[in-house]
Amino acid sequence: MRVRVDPDICTGCELCVTTCPEVFKMEGDKSVVIANSVPKDAEETCKKAVEECPVEAIIIVEQ
Repeated sequence: MRVRVDPDICTGCELCVTTCPEVFKMEGDKSVVIANSVPKDAEETCKKAVEECPVEAIIIVEQ
């Protein structure tokens, strides 16, 4: 599974970083993906971050 963050949409709320720090980190005022692919043990929390993003800035690229 791979994800990406659309920097044009991201508001920097940090919810994804809090929910799934194995995959997301803040870079300035935007979230970025730090893992080329989501580790198996972080897939559920990553999906939760996707679902909870208030502006839908996180996109699942492949599963």
